[in-house]
Amino acid sequence: MSFGDKMDDLAGKAKEAAGKATGDDKLDAEGKGDQAKAEFKEAAKGVKDAVSDAAGKAKEAFKKD
Repeated sequence: MSFGDKMDDLAGKAKEAAGKATGDDKLDAEGKGDQAKAEFKEAAKGVKDAVSDAAGKAKEAFKKD
């Protein structure tokens, strides 16, 4: 997870905790949303890397012929 994504995740956890501590459902939900966004970004980066790796392998396979 990149530094920025980790910071978004930590900020989300803090918001969620603050929302639960104060009974603020909106803040709790925002925190959960921030965490989900950070996880989604990380998953998207993983997919991008996997596609790039597959494309590189395919390119190498065609070079051998």
